[in-house]
Amino acid sequence: MKPSDSAVGQPSARQSVMVVGSGLEALRAGQACTELGLDWHGSDGKVGDELMGHARRLGCDLLHPAEAGADVQIALAKACRQAGLAFVGPCVSLLATLHDLSAGRQLMREAGVPLSHLEDGSPPLHLPVLVDARGQALALIEHEILDGGLAVAPSDRLTPEQRAYLGQLAVKGAQSAGLVGLATLSFTLVGNRLGFAYMRPGLTGYEGLAEVLTGLDLAVEQLRLVGGGRLRRPRVGHMGHGPGRPGQARLRLLSLSGGFLSGGPGVRLDRPRGDGVGAPDARLLVWGRDAAEAERRERRAMTEWQVSASYS
Repeated sequence: MKPSDSAVGQPSARQSVMVVGSGLEALRAGQACTELGLDWHGSDGKVGDELMGHARRLGCDLLHPAEAGADVQIALAKACRQAGLAFVGPCVSLLATLHDLSAGRQLMREAGVPLSHLEDGSPPLHLPVLVDARGQALALIEHEILDGGLAVAPSDRLTPEQRAYLGQLAVKGAQSAGLVGLATLSFTLVGNRLGFAYMRPGLTGYEGLAEVLTGLDLAVEQLRLVGGGRLRRPRVGHMGHGPGRPGQARLRLLSLSGGFLSGGPGVRLDRPRGDGVGAPDARLLVWGRDAAEAERRERRAMTEWQVSASYS
């Protein structure tokens, strides 16, 4: 990676952040800025040159792409470089490689990471990885997206040995790419064979699954790492029960108007402020020491949400 390609600076030396996007897609990025003591502003729907001008008028010197995909991040990173803003994400050259499926797979092939067969058609396993500027890396907990808008972590398709191997492959791939910060690597599992499919840089919206199982705030860690911070690891094993027993987390996207949750153990609702016209989408996260406990909490939360919505 050429140093000139990267627009990332030290968040500790910067005071104001422009967060791209709005609503649920920008929620965690804004929360992370607040937790780190950084002032931040929303993009107010502006794009392109208007967005850069908006950021400069507000005195922002750092731009966060929130949950934008690699294609959007490429344009944002280029615009930041021209405008003199730092960018929370990989350099332009790496973003271009990740956006190009063939180029990204070639990068993994050269690193010795086995590739998936494009015709496999099996549902992918998604594994977030954190990497610091020194090349130290940590693979978190994998998740998979099931039918009906449900995402579950960890996958019940993996044995403990396969899970450990998947983590090794993801770390190897992220390190070989020269990543600093956060990315999610996706793999297929066919029989006993794991193969790399693609990598998505930055936040994806599913970080909560790993967060509740490991205790690490991935949005905060992303900002820390791109600013030169050292990698931090969970102080205890997953869910406090040690390696191999990560419990279970479940995520659902809710789009019902007027829903209400009273919370309780193992229940979290990520919901941005409304704009006065209906209710914004929300993400329901539940977790427990095992699948049965997580499912019970999900049923309780969903019943409460749906009943309250029916009376709104």
